[in-house]
Amino acid sequence: MIRYTLKCANDHRFESWFRSAEDYEAQTARGLVGCPDCGETRVGKAMMAPQVCTAREEAPAGPPPPVPAQTAPTPEQIEQAIAKLRAEVEANSDYVGLEFAAEARRMHEGAAPPRAIYGETKPDEARKLIEDGVPVLPLPFTPRRKMN
Repeated sequence: MIRYTLKCANDHRFESWFRSAEDYEAQTARGLVGCPDCGETRVGKAMMAPQVCTAREEAPAGPPPPVPAQTAPTPEQIEQAIAKLRAEVEANSDYVGLEFAAEARRMHEGAAPPRAIYGETKPDEARKLIEDGVPVLPLPFTPRRKMN
């Protein structure tokens, strides 16, 4: 595994792990690597210091220091986080329903103005969007819609 320090076009810095340099190149070429701060997919490697161990360096004595234990969030905390995410998405995005895949593709190709959208699509259509480099992300909830 390789850890790269990356920088997006908006100058946000973040780290990401890749199986190989080729894996990094392939993912960034397809627009699959996005900035966690702003979602920008135009990213590149930032300056970083290499971590190299030489034979002359001595290994630290004793076991590594313990890592503080982290507690898992409770189900209530998870539900609250998902509800907050849902409210943000619904307040700041257009619901396009079952036309999500077609609308996302139109925006990616420049045939429709870019905007934040959410909706529904079948798993195979979502895979095709990802394979074609259309930046999409599954949400952990189903949109509210009126059922007959």
